[in-house]
Amino acid sequence: MGRILPKSFFYRTCMLLALLYLAGTVLGGIGLGWIATHPGRRPISLGEQDQVKSYARLRNAQFREVSLSAKDGALLQAWFLRPAEWNRDVVILLHGVSDNRLGMYGYGQWLLENHYGVLLPDARAHGISGGEIASYGLLESDDVHRWVNWVEENPRPRCVYGFGESMGAAEILESLAQESRFCAVVAESPFETFREVSYARFGRTFHAGPWLGRTFFWPAGEVGFLYVRLKYGLDMNAVSPKEAVRTSGVPVLLIHGTKDRNIPSYNSGDIQLANPSHAVLWLVPGAAHCGAHQVSPQEFDRRILNWFREHALETVAQTEPAPLGGD
Repeated sequence: MGRILPKSFFYRTCMLLALLYLAGTVLGGIGLGWIATHPGRRPISLGEQDQVKSYARLRNAQFREVSLSAKDGALLQAWFLRPAEWNRDVVILLHGVSDNRLGMYGYGQWLLENHYGVLLPDARAHGISGGEIASYGLLESDDVHRWVNWVEENPRPRCVYGFGESMGAAEILESLAQESRFCAVVAESPFETFREVSYARFGRTFHAGPWLGRTFFWPAGEVGFLYVRLKYGLDMNAVSPKEAVRTSGVPVLLIHGTKDRNIPSYNSGDIQLANPSHAVLWLVPGAAHCGAHQVSPQEFDRRILNWFREHALETVAQTEPAPLGGD
């Protein structure tokens, strides 16, 4: 007969596992809270900026470097480009996490070729913009509001549109809680709440669904939320693009790939259901995170341009475009 282990061995083992789980939960939660608020920063080189200026000269487009101060004093940076043949509309393009404005520059070129002016900001704590931390919409929604102010006061467009991907998509939607001047916005691969995307990130690491973040890793998530609140005074539970869309009258085109493992497509589905009279969802079969253009480029271009055209203002402002400085 095999030797029967004493009950005390099992008790000690269970106690050890519980202590390890507790320590991992606390340390892991704090670490995740810090990582989320301090995403990797991708600076913009002088060479990359020169390439954009050269492109603007080649297209006879006006180029301007733009800076503005956020509510908390952070200095935000952007490029503004206006084509020679301008349709009097401007699109604000917002990039994803750990990226910079160059992540949306390809779309900026496409929109310039279709006669739109484009504003390409670096989000706070990204690129060469200031800001100590990223907050995924809590602070950024007011940043977007200030960018709209700048556009309204400088090129004085007929319409201001928004187009964001991933984090940028969520920030555009989150801004709708206070910003009603957009004629329409496009959001590709947004999350419905920061809490929901945190569940998805836990699951992705272990090749599982969000259920893992809602169960086994839920305590670690709660520690992370508490850490950010105590350290920075930010309630990440309040980050909810879905709730912002629910109360907004701005037309929203949601784009999401069915194979998005980063932010599952049900996030956009829930956002659309929150305000079906103003939000439209295009689910793209086979597309991964922010991959709709790669899977269906012609349909992608057609849908976005039609969305903007369908929601353009009928009357053009009578004032002349404001002169722009810069190279």
